[in-house]
Amino acid sequence: MPRPRRLFIPDQPQHVVVRGHNRDPVLQRADDFRFLYQCLHEAALQHELVIHAWVFMHNHLHLLVTPVNANSLSRCMQSVGRRYVQYFNRTYDRSGSLWEGRYKASLVEKEYYLLACYRYIELNPVRAGIVQKPGEFTYSSYHANALGVKDKLVTPHPVFVDLLGLNMQRQNYIDLFLEGISNKEIKNIRKGTANGKGIGGTEFLARVAKL
Repeated sequence: MPRPRRLFIPDQPQHVVVRGHNRDPVLQRADDFRFLYQCLHEAALQHELVIHAWVFMHNHLHLLVTPVNANSLSRCMQSVGRRYVQYFNRTYDRSGSLWEGRYKASLVEKEYYLLACYRYIELNPVRAGIVQKPGEFTYSSYHANALGVKDKLVTPHPVFVDLLGLNMQRQNYIDLFLEGISNKEIKNIRKGTANGKGIGGTEFLARVAKL
C-alpha cells in the first residue's frame, strides 16, 4: 500500500509529532536533549524549515513549523532522524530503529488554530503531569515565546507577532495560557495530526481534502 502523500501549501504552518518506537524513551539525559536541539537547529537552517514552537518530551516531540518549500520538512526530519539515532544507539549501546515509523504532520489553519497549536505544544508537559506551569519545563519554546528568552530555534510567526503588538507585549501571550485550551481544540488538534487531514475549521479542512 503506497504511503500517503505529504501535503504542502506555501506559507502554511504544520504541526509535527515524532514518537519513539513503542513509545519508548528517546531522550533520557540532559545531553540527549541538547544534542537533539543542535541536530534540529542545524537541519532546519540547512533545509529551510522555520520553527515557531517546540517541546521535547521523553518519548516524543512536537513542532510547529512553516516549511519554505515542499521538501523542507521531510529533508529536515530525515536529517535529524538519522543523526540522532546514530548518536542514541552509540550512547546507549543499542541498535535498530528508534522512531515509531514516519513522523506525523498536518497543515494548520493559521487564522483560527495557530495559537491553539502554540498552546497545545507548550502545555504538553502540564497535561502529562510533569510540571504545574509551562515555564517550569526546561525543554520547550515557552521560555522564548512567553518570556522573551533567546532561543535560536524559534522564529515568531506573523500571527504571534500580531498578538504581541508593536511593543511586543508578551503578557498577551501569557494571558492565553491563563485561558488554557479547550477540550474541543485538543481533540481537533490530535485528530487532525493523527490522520494528516488538517487542523482547522470546516472550510479549511475541505480545502485540504481536495489536495
